[in-house]
Amino acid sequence: MARVVLYMAMSLDGFITGPGDDKENPAGVGGMRLMEWLGSGPTVDDFRPSDSRSRIVFDESAASGAVITGRRTGEFAGYWGGDHHDGVPIFVPAHKAPADNPYENVHFVTEGIAACVAQAKAAAGDRDVMMHGAYTAQECLKAGLLDVIEIQLMPVLLGQGRLLFEHLPPEHVELTLVRTLQASKTLHLRYEVSRA
Repeated sequence: MARVVLYMAMSLDGFITGPGDDKENPAGVGGMRLMEWLGSGPTVDDFRPSDSRSRIVFDESAASGAVITGRRTGEFAGYWGGDHHDGVPIFVPAHKAPADNPYENVHFVTEGIAACVAQAKAAAGDRDVMMHGAYTAQECLKAGLLDVIEIQLMPVLLGQGRLLFEHLPPEHVELTLVRTLQASKTLHLRYEVSRA
């Protein structure tokens, strides 16, 4: 059964971008420091890390069967040209679908976060659904729809930028640490979201 897994690189003080993030500079000032656990290049395969432990996390994310992304994150990334990886469908929760969507593989879901998750899970089949975007992850947490949080914890204090967990549900959210992988440039922390 598909699970919704948030993959997010984060500074030790909780930031997922530096300050001033926008479409021209999606990571913000200094925010590319958070991506240093990855390789670099024009294709998905080029982003595969050289560190063997980081490759485990990268390969798991690349094996997902659908992607959910927040609209802001998707727009900053140009919706990955309509192909995040391996042609899997991309779902975007939105209040209103854009008048012009050039990507056949990008689906705007206007019926709410639960409908977006349901459509992504159906498309993913027995594979996981990869999630991008802080706001969207927070909405999933509030709705009880986020299953796993995979953090690539980077050894840096950014001091400012966009926080991953800025607007949480009012009730306590319990997590279970199920895996730690110490890599050369990051600490990978995998948490399952506990259900009451």
